[in-house]
Amino acid sequence: MKAISIFFIIASLAFAGCQSSYYTGNDFQSVPKIDSHVHLDSYNGFFEDQALKDNFILITLNVDHSDSVAVKKQLAWALKSVQKYPGKVFYAAAFYFDTAGWGTEKWGKKVISNLNSNLSGGAISVKIWKNIGMTERDKNGKFIMVDDPALKPVIDFIISRNLPITGHLGEPRNCWLPLNEMTVSSDSSYFAEHPQYHMFLHPDYPSYEDQINARDHLLELHPDLKFIGCHLGSLEWNVDELAKRLDKYPNMAVDMAARICHLQYQSAKDRKRVRNFCIKYQDRLLYGTDLSDDGDNNRENLSKSIHETWLDDWKYFTSDDKMTSDKFRGTFEGLKLPKEVVNKIYRENAIKWYKLNVK
Repeated sequence: MKAISIFFIIASLAFAGCQSSYYTGNDFQSVPKIDSHVHLDSYNGFFEDQALKDNFILITLNVDHSDSVAVKKQLAWALKSVQKYPGKVFYAAAFYFDTAGWGTEKWGKKVISNLNSNLSGGAISVKIWKNIGMTERDKNGKFIMVDDPALKPVIDFIISRNLPITGHLGEPRNCWLPLNEMTVSSDSSYFAEHPQYHMFLHPDYPSYEDQINARDHLLELHPDLKFIGCHLGSLEWNVDELAKRLDKYPNMAVDMAARICHLQYQSAKDRKRVRNFCIKYQDRLLYGTDLSDDGDNNRENLSKSIHETWLDDWKYFTSDDKMTSDKFRGTFEGLKLPKEVVNKIYRENAIKWYKLNVK
């Protein structure tokens, strides 16, 4: 009897130890987390208040939509939030890409001066956007790519400030497909609403491969540059392709913003491959959502949407439950990643790559 009792005690302890290696849904609010890709485009504070409730720190990324006024407004919103929620909100600056004088020394100095001012509020990074490669053109009508030599002074300045670049360069590969062939509905709905960025409609624009190659060349030109690729580095469609870049560029990390559905889509076909990828590259992945507050939603609706998104994502990464998505048909299982991997993806990597002074 004594031997049997000892056996059950040991077995129970072993089981408890195994269980403690993973988080559950009950741990969601108690675990400190960081959403490394949001957009706080208002003064109302609804997003920030929900983040405090759900134990999230926020990184708001300013974006150059080819509009100098918008860049200034985003900076003002970000600074207000950073000051109101110190240690809980951080921001990445942007610069307005004015093509006047492009290619001259004067252009570089003008941008650096503007950027230096935008960084002065304590920016943790500089965000560059897909307008470089998809919108901006030189005086001859040629698209300006991110590896253009004329951008070198600006890139060198950012490196000299010991800051990473957060880059949304290119688009998901679905962008070059007809709407009815896209793998997830979040892409098909976005490009239906934004045909100017639906590259299937613009075959004369740079290709998907052109975008990825220019980004890769940028990293080759600046091996000391810390680079966080937004949206799984626009390699969302295949974790093996993303792994090749992470192997090749040790100073590159990626956030998952608005592309977790692509991981889920791949999980539905090969869960083990996606799970192994997340474990192997656990130091290079940052959780993010691309959620925003533009001031048009009331507190209740916005808070509910944010909270539900965060809960759904938590379930995917921490459980092995059967799940469905409103982005594609079919079922998939959660990845049930070990605690140490979840901690890195949800918090530690953002602190390391962005050098955050969190509270």
